[in-house]
Amino acid sequence: MRISYKWLADLVEELPDVSELADKLTHAGLEVEGLERQGEGLSQVVVGQVLSKEPVAGSDKLNLCRVDVGGGDHLSIVCGAANYGVGAKVPTALVGAVLPGGLRIEPRKLRGVDSAGMLCSAKELALDEDASGLMLLDDALAVGTPIAKALGLDDVALELNATPNRPDWLSHLGVAREVVALTGTRLVAQPVAVRESGADASSLVSIGIERPDRCGRYAARVAEGVRFGPSPRWLRARLETCGVRSLGNVIDVTNYVLLETGHPLHAFDLDRVRGSRIVVRGAHAGEKLVTLDGKERTLDPDDLVIADAERALVLAGVMGGADAEVGEGTTRVLLESAYFDPAGIRRSSKRHGLHTESSHRFERGADPEAVAYALDRAAHLLGELTGCEIRKGAVDVRPTPRQPSSVALRYSRVGALLGAEVEARDSRRILVSLGFTPSEETEEGANFGVPSFRTDVSREADLVEEIARIRGYDSIPPAVPSASARPAVPSLDEQVLARVRAAMSGCGLDEVINLSFGDPEDFAHLGEAALLPIRNPLTVNLSAMRPTLLAGLLRNLAFNRNRQAADVRLYEQGRVFRPSPAVHEPVDESWHVAGVIAGSRAGGSWAAKPEPVDFYDAKGVLEAMLASLGIEPTWERGDAPCLHPRSACRVSAKGRVLGQLGELHPTVAEAFGLPRGVFVFELSMGNLVHAAHLLPHYEGVPRFPAVLRDLAAVVPSDLPAERLRGVLLGPAGEGLVEGVELFDVYEGPQVGPGRKNLAFAIRYRAKDRTLRDDEIDRVHQSLVAALEREVGAQLRA
Repeated sequence: MRISYKWLADLVEELPDVSELADKLTHAGLEVEGLERQGEGLSQVVVGQVLSKEPVAGSDKLNLCRVDVGGGDHLSIVCGAANYGVGAKVPTALVGAVLPGGLRIEPRKLRGVDSAGMLCSAKELALDEDASGLMLLDDALAVGTPIAKALGLDDVALELNATPNRPDWLSHLGVAREVVALTGTRLVAQPVAVRESGADASSLVSIGIERPDRCGRYAARVAEGVRFGPSPRWLRARLETCGVRSLGNVIDVTNYVLLETGHPLHAFDLDRVRGSRIVVRGAHAGEKLVTLDGKERTLDPDDLVIADAERALVLAGVMGGADAEVGEGTTRVLLESAYFDPAGIRRSSKRHGLHTESSHRFERGADPEAVAYALDRAAHLLGELTGCEIRKGAVDVRPTPRQPSSVALRYSRVGALLGAEVEARDSRRILVSLGFTPSEETEEGANFGVPSFRTDVSREADLVEEIARIRGYDSIPPAVPSASARPAVPSLDEQVLARVRAAMSGCGLDEVINLSFGDPEDFAHLGEAALLPIRNPLTVNLSAMRPTLLAGLLRNLAFNRNRQAADVRLYEQGRVFRPSPAVHEPVDESWHVAGVIAGSRAGGSWAAKPEPVDFYDAKGVLEAMLASLGIEPTWERGDAPCLHPRSACRVSAKGRVLGQLGELHPTVAEAFGLPRGVFVFELSMGNLVHAAHLLPHYEGVPRFPAVLRDLAAVVPSDLPAERLRGVLLGPAGEGLVEGVELFDVYEGPQVGPGRKNLAFAIRYRAKDRTLRDDEIDRVHQSLVAALEREVGAQLRA
């Protein structure tokens, strides 16, 4: 945002010099990124008047001119231009001047004639690209006036970086309010008195708002007898200082008011508005609009348009259309001033790739109460500059009037938050200077009405921030915060994650980090049907939040295999997302760890062929990880649809399912472009944290010997061995069973179809004595009876 220092001086009663002003604004949070001093290189260029013009002997183009440059000085200057005559006032560069292009003016001889200066074109002064002749100046300018002052170029442009939450800073008036608060001076009111005549505007145009949710207010005035033409030099100079090109007086007025008040306006050629009616509506599907940049755009139903009785004229809040554009033949103008919903303007601007001065302000939040003021200010200037007649009144449609808001401030809270004592009267003075209006005042605090242009203020802390900005952050005394020297203790989650990573790394797995969203088809292959779709996906293949980590890992594996990296071991930890029926928490977000293992167990050599990984490699990784967490797992047959039924395994601990592991189902492997023999696992990190026992338990060397006994039992083939192991470690062992290990499984004719024989080695030990054979026999028989009773096992000799 570029701000004119001279323009700002018209709005502030006493303005500091430009360097001090830049410093104050920057310290208050409105960063001044640079200063551009205009008119540099023109210090010795003045308004000159040609008193005589004589041809130079021997030349077809050169003329010797006698030029009055003020102060009684008449200079002889040779000039080759042809577009001026005696009496013309032109820019005259004196001897010693250095023009913007670097040209130094020195006394010269041209065709034997002395020349003491130079008559300049606009291009030579870097004011325009026109080099066809001299720049002809207004006859009213006084001879000898410095050209920078004569053309309004004795100005400084301040390049400001306004933060997105402060749309009020995107105008000269908004910056002027800030200067008033910082310096204690006063604002200078600008004339807005509109000279009205003739018929009422409501008899010349009607307005309808079909989308009050997107347009909270729409006002318009009518001007007739408009003479479209160039703007006066002072207006063009101010626009140019702010980086805006002059396009004619009507358009320049709307741009001027935009830069002054921060409120965008638009001018229609009323004779081209069909039906003399304006309708604010949503665009029709497939509706076309040719915008002012000459491009035809296909509108979306979400776009808001300003239309007449037949077609769209403007992409509301973004850019006007060519159908009702003002120009040379315009005599009747409809001036528009409106307030639009910021979110809707932002969507339209992004959708069509149009970022304009108008959209830049509307999408950040324009001032809804500035609609009428900006309209009257523009009507006032239009009447002065074009000689038009402003018809009586304005058509102002406001379906949803703005409700004023206020914020309560406790004066004691200011010092508590800032760490510096602030007098209550100082807090009140600062807020009043910024436009906040106090009410319900007590010694302890007050309610402050929030001005309509401050869309960023909604709570007490916002008011405290305003007080801190204006007082100056450097007024807060430095203080060393009190802090203990205790080192930070990692949380249980962090400790578990660290051990998981260490175990995975120790087993040869590399960690990967994938996006939190992926391809719905990949998730469907893995049996995940309930997905969370993304409203604005980057691509079609990244349109759903991931319900599992395996999809990303399998894509990583396929990527590596396609590049001849077959032996791959990867893992990932991160969040997964599933829909939740709870209204207050529609997303079930949980923390998982998953891995994939493929290829050979170890590289081949001359002495041995490479062996492919199998189920027990994946199981071994989990055993190592669970052992590092102090978890004793239970392994059971799993039912995950993405796993091969022969190896699907469910892991549990402390009554909770930790996760699944096994070989990837062949159909799933094929869908991902992978061979058979890929092993995967996925566990809940939350359940791992719940089951973890990170403090190790140490026991001394046993003082008494252990006794080993074997036990073989015949059970149904589908009964997990873990069920029998759980019985053997249960209460029937009377606390004497130290360990149980399965060492043999047999299925065959000797035990019959549908049955299997499981052989366990049982280790008995007492901590306080040596066990006798009769004690062991009694407990052993108790275990046999428990197996028969609880799982229907038959003892096999």
